[in-house]
Amino acid sequence: MTRLRNPHPIAGTLLAMMGAFLIAAPAEAAKPAPVAPVVQEVIDCRKLEDTAARLACYDKAVDGMAKADANGDLITVDRQQREALRHQAFGLSLPSLLIFERGGKSDDINRITATVKSAAQDGYGNWTIVLEDGATWRQIEAGDVFRPPHPGSTVAIRRASLGSYFMNIDGQIAIRVRREN
Repeated sequence: MTRLRNPHPIAGTLLAMMGAFLIAAPAEAAKPAPVAPVVQEVIDCRKLEDTAARLACYDKAVDGMAKADANGDLITVDRQQREALRHQAFGLSLPSLLIFERGGKSDDINRITATVKSAAQDGYGNWTIVLEDGATWRQIEAGDVFRPPHPGSTVAIRRASLGSYFMNIDGQIAIRVRREN
């Protein structure tokens, strides 16, 4: 039995390290955001067995939350607001949005439908489309759009592979796009 020698031992080591990083990175990114200290103070009050001490703790902690809310140090978001934010951020690569996953993972948004505010074509024939919510999408591959987009057109955008997206304009064949802002 002949044994093959790796002609590039450094390359093999680098590939192994990159693979380990790629496996570990999503796990690290998926960690939920820590609880805000003013919220943790309220949670910690539950540990007190004495009713009067627990009530005093709650009163103090809630007062701290009210002050933090009033000066902008604490911002609360309900499920409906969270879903609206996730919809607005569709297409952007923002790992910091994981904070909105607390309290139960909501359905992953894989597709949106929107209305075109404006559309323009560059010198290469690629479209830049601005939606009513201000999101700007740019065509990234050559592809014909037989009926040009215009204000009021309806677009459906869905996730594609490798971080790109497909956009159907008024039901036409999809073009590959990416979010610009």
